[in-house]
Amino acid sequence: MTVYKNSPTALPACAERQPAFDLPRGRGSASRPDARYLDHRRQAFDDGWPAEGDDAGQPLRTQLFIDSARSVISYNSSPDVPFDRSINPYRGCEHGCIYCFARPSHAWLDLSPGLDFETKLFWKPDAAALLRKELAAPSYRCAPIALGMNTDAWQPVERHTGLTRQLLEVLRETRHPVSLITKSALIERDLDLLAELAREDLVEVTISVTTLDDALARRLEPRAARPGRRLETLRRVHEAGVPVGVLFAPLIPALNDHEMEAVVEAAHAAGARSAGYVLLRLPQELAGLFEEWLATHFPARAARVMSRIAELRGGKANDPRFGHRMRGEGVIAQLYSQRMRRLQARLGMGRMRRELNTALFRPPRPDGPQLALF
Repeated sequence: MTVYKNSPTALPACAERQPAFDLPRGRGSASRPDARYLDHRRQAFDDGWPAEGDDAGQPLRTQLFIDSARSVISYNSSPDVPFDRSINPYRGCEHGCIYCFARPSHAWLDLSPGLDFETKLFWKPDAAALLRKELAAPSYRCAPIALGMNTDAWQPVERHTGLTRQLLEVLRETRHPVSLITKSALIERDLDLLAELAREDLVEVTISVTTLDDALARRLEPRAARPGRRLETLRRVHEAGVPVGVLFAPLIPALNDHEMEAVVEAAHAAGARSAGYVLLRLPQELAGLFEEWLATHFPARAARVMSRIAELRGGKANDPRFGHRMRGEGVIAQLYSQRMRRLQARLGMGRMRRELNTALFRPPRPDGPQLALF
């Protein structure tokens, strides 16, 4: 892994050529399309010559850049999500999930939502200090913080930075409620902190499971934990006394939708006590990336998958409207919802999101020699 101190705007604008016949090893995207805000567009062209350079034919290396920020808590007023604030320790995600709805956000950095999103990552080294400062503000009012909602807070780079654990330590110190979602087994490293938070009803964990098919998972989410390992992580979180649920996400029509019952039942057997799902979202550049992925890995099924998505999205690849973007619309969308409700009733599982304890919050102690009175 290469670590850079450059600002995001200092990154080179040129893109590496990724011909369709030379797929990057261990990556979800097959290409690096230009960001939508650039004033130019490039198109890959195969001239018959092999790619040149020291890295030709080699796995693409992950690069880590410092992201200078003045705050770490992001606020939202979306009616589709059950939280109004969140923390994302990283921009970009090494898991490489081709379906990730956060991919288009890399365009804000003039980087590609394709391969750049999973190879050019950004982190905030001072995130824990910034969090302490924000929680100490006299105007701050406690409400559950959602950790890692856009990109996974326990993605592989976390093994090197420890950034997510630092944030959890601040939340434990201040007894601040937090909800987490991940598809990484690395969360087991932090079970000591999570168990301590759980004893005071300050945490809930959601494990995302997309499929039980290892071959499909390897293509969909190449650097995430394999499905069986995620279920084992779910079991360990449950045994540690931490409330845990499963999110079947994304639900991809004509690709993994038939697995809803199998995934939820396996998660319930491992200790999940709540369940939910989210329909595949394809905002901005993600639509083209996903269609490219389908053509590469499932060419015979590609047209059917996109046709079914359009049926759920009012004839389009994506529908960003609140109230529709997570579930879709129409008869098929209603059937998905009914299937999940019946599963929850049959297995005795609740819906996603519990009420967490906000009464125990205490602002962090200020840095300095002054001792606390109590």
